[in-house]
Amino acid sequence: MSIGDGYGEGREHRDTAEAGRTGTRIRLPEGESAASARGPAVRPGRSLLAVVGVVVLLIAAIAFATRGGGGAEDDAESREARPTAPTGVAPVEAGDGIPSGFPRTEQGAQSAAANYAVALVSADIIRPGERPRIIETVFVPEQADAMRQKLDDAYTTDFLEKVGLDADGDAPEGYTYVSRTVPVGTRLVSFAPDTAELAVWCTGVYGMAGPESRTPVRTDWFTMHLTLRWADGDWKVQSFAQESGPAPVNGDVRASGAEEIAEAVEGFGGFTYAR
Repeated sequence: MSIGDGYGEGREHRDTAEAGRTGTRIRLPEGESAASARGPAVRPGRSLLAVVGVVVLLIAAIAFATRGGGGAEDDAESREARPTAPTGVAPVEAGDGIPSGFPRTEQGAQSAAANYAVALVSADIIRPGERPRIIETVFVPEQADAMRQKLDDAYTTDFLEKVGLDADGDAPEGYTYVSRTVPVGTRLVSFAPDTAELAVWCTGVYGMAGPESRTPVRTDWFTMHLTLRWADGDWKVQSFAQESGPAPVNGDVRASGAEEIAEAVEGFGGFTYAR
């Protein structure tokens, strides 16, 4: 979206009228010029000079901070797709790709719910080798075994075959499996020092990008309902459920080809949602 600024009309008419008037002549005493009649030149105050100096310093600092590292290796590293880094008053840890260590506050619970929604509807949760790590990080310890069984039952080899993946959750050569969730907003339903109920409104892109894919990449809108519990010094998922929508009307955007989608997924790192 863009915001347009409107300007009042009539400026041109005023300029034309002024140009048509006869100017008043001022006769100056001998020895005085028009420049001296205007009075002494106005010099910028010290406050203005100070502001200008600060702006110059800020521009110099930004240029220094964003300048190149000085080598092809640094340039290649800066172009590599990476997830965003967590920030905030008390930054969380994201060493294994899933943030943890959220503060025991309402904001911490909302941040945890958004991050866990990303992990629970991801390409890694489908992989049998990655699933145990996600479950251990996201769920309370006493629910880990039960959730592992439920997810194993959901993501069977038959399911993987239907979406075009092998038993390890890998896509065929020349194809890219896409499952990336983007939280749009969170809603705190209830909060207590040890428990919290939240809803996370999400969108995302899912499917197989490839020349002959039977499940092309498309968008989806859904809401995750999570019950969190404070356990082992962090917010963990006690239970969760998912429902469709709310979904907006699709925009008039040209659908990209499979190759363009695959390049975007490989070229853009995912987001880490942590406040």
